[in-house]
Amino acid sequence: MADAPPDPIPLHAHLDLEFLEAVADADHAAVRMPVAPNAFGFTANLHGGAVATLVDCACALAVVRSSGFDPEVESLVTVDMHVRYLGTPRTGAVIGRAKVVKAGSSIVVVECKVVDDDEHLVAVADFSMMRVPTRGA
Repeated sequence: MADAPPDPIPLHAHLDLEFLEAVADADHAAVRMPVAPNAFGFTANLHGGAVATLVDCACALAVVRSSGFDPEVESLVTVDMHVRYLGTPRTGAVIGRAKVVKAGSSIVVVECKVVDDDEHLVAVADFSMMRVPTRGA
């Protein structure tokens, strides 16, 4: 595994995503995103694409944490994501909390809930990701 953390992904930096460390279980992950203009749609509300990006990051982090993922020899590819938007946040940030449901030899299924700081449910998602070897590995 590489010693240095990977360069930030520009979209993640633009949305100010913060990977939260205080998650006890290895098959869980949490990512926080401010509810800010850089994540708004034309109605000045949180854009569904920003929420989907938060879900994608939280789920990928849960997969990485729960497996022996090695970015030197494999890559993670989103296979499927279904997000149900259930409400708007009432606070200044949202948190995506992801949990691995089933890890197969190549496909990993994850569930994710997006809540605001007061635990008001904003979205739920089911997600699957594939572990694939990198070229030349």
